[in-house]
Amino acid sequence: MALALLFAGQGAQKVGMGRSLYEQSPAARARFDEADQVLGYSLTKLCFEGPESELTQTKHCQPALFVHGLALVDALREQGKLPNVQFALGLSLGELTAYAAAGVFDFATGLKIVAERGRLMQQACEQTAGAMAAVIGEERGRVAELCREFDVEAANFNAPGQIIISGEKEKIATAVAGAKERGMKKVIPLNVAGAYHSRLMESARAAFAAYLDGVAFAAPKFTVFTNTTGQVISEPAALKAALVKQVVSSVLWEDCMRSAAAAGATEFWELGPGGVLAGLARRTDKNWAIKSFTEFSDLAA
Repeated sequence: MALALLFAGQGAQKVGMGRSLYEQSPAARARFDEADQVLGYSLTKLCFEGPESELTQTKHCQPALFVHGLALVDALREQGKLPNVQFALGLSLGELTAYAAAGVFDFATGLKIVAERGRLMQQACEQTAGAMAAVIGEERGRVAELCREFDVEAANFNAPGQIIISGEKEKIATAVAGAKERGMKKVIPLNVAGAYHSRLMESARAAFAAYLDGVAFAAPKFTVFTNTTGQVISEPAALKAALVKQVVSSVLWEDCMRSAAAAGATEFWELGPGGVLAGLARRTDKNWAIKSFTEFSDLAA
């Protein structure tokens, strides 16, 4: 088996995430406890008890997903249930979790990076009026035309027929109406805080670049992929540049998954809440072998 680990992006979080891991896995508990120390507040309490309105905030949910994903890695390893990993990839925020799993930076450093990324992105959301919408069942070319016509951007290529558009709130609303006029049957406005992966995140991108300038990156211990191109990436400077660019560029998740499969991945393990990535994988290629791990009970599967 050539195993690829998958890590969730923002939106997968839910109150209660990781509680059973904390209660039943000493390794996962140590990871959550370390996170509380690094952050200076109880992320653990926020994950387990909410409130949902707090956990959903960008500055909180990004660290929560990062910690939860790596706590699952620790719990699997502790039980001797983590085979040799050959690949890691993550959706948006999950790309940082994948790099941490691959040893590009240590846990504490990675958590600080993620916390700063979340803080800057939330700040950018508060300073702009952005929105996003899902376009279902359309090809990339038609969505690209829609984006050009209404001056919005394609933020996520998640799976065949599932593309997210992003931009100024008024322009997204006009694009949604325009899409329906053009016969696009399923275009759904999303309940999000801002226009992620678009030019409205430029202030976050610039500040994040400055922050990362002083952080040391190492070469990954196994193969990782970048959302910005969907391709393999390995040089520390390139990894850093990709994370900066990703804040304002399209997330080519479908491309990342196809690249991992083409590189030899024979099984995908999703480590995170919600099973979202497993659903996208099945939509992309029903022949891919995929498992989802969220809580302690999943480790026995």
